[in-house]
Amino acid sequence: MKRVATIVLGTLIMAFGYYYLNEQFGLAEGGFVGLSLLGRYLFDIDPAISMIVLDIPFFIVALWWKGWRFVGQAVLAASSLSLSYAMWDRLDLLTFEIQVWPATLFAAIASGIVTGYGLGLVLKSGGATGGDDLFALGLSKWTGVSVGTILIIFDVIVLGISLIYLPLSNALYTLVAVSIAGRVVTKMLVVDEPRATPVAPNWTPKNDLA
Repeated sequence: MKRVATIVLGTLIMAFGYYYLNEQFGLAEGGFVGLSLLGRYLFDIDPAISMIVLDIPFFIVALWWKGWRFVGQAVLAASSLSLSYAMWDRLDLLTFEIQVWPATLFAAIASGIVTGYGLGLVLKSGGATGGDDLFALGLSKWTGVSVGTILIIFDVIVLGISLIYLPLSNALYTLVAVSIAGRVVTKMLVVDEPRATPVAPNWTPKNDLA
């Protein structure tokens, strides 16, 4: 129950950052969310539908790789993120009128910290907010590269594609946000890893008199 509560809390935090910081300051998003926004711009596809379509193949693969329990938690996290975003949208608690460059830069930094912390909570609890998280987890296990670094690389690729509709300045601010988020995720996942216990070398001095 504690794990489920942590996953829900993490998605609440992520959705808060995405709605009140990214959307209101004109920042894009990385991963499958960014691809879904691109799909809406180019083909007028509802992001809610495209995100699910993008997630399904990775959930299917995860069934073989991780099992039903992990996929169930991933579906819970993905659903909770969507519902949380809709909740913040409906509540509309904060409105930022001024969006000049210093404010946008601060929003990007804050977004990276907030969304990265929320995603870190979800991943530490054994969940994943979408297929891109599953992809990063699997690739990290295969290559040894940290999950945060893989997420940053994937987000940069998506942002590069998003320049089709996104102003360069906003893309750079978004790059700041996703870079910070990736580092926050990496720190949160590494901090719980057990440190290796030093092992004394198996060395026996030679007996020159033998």
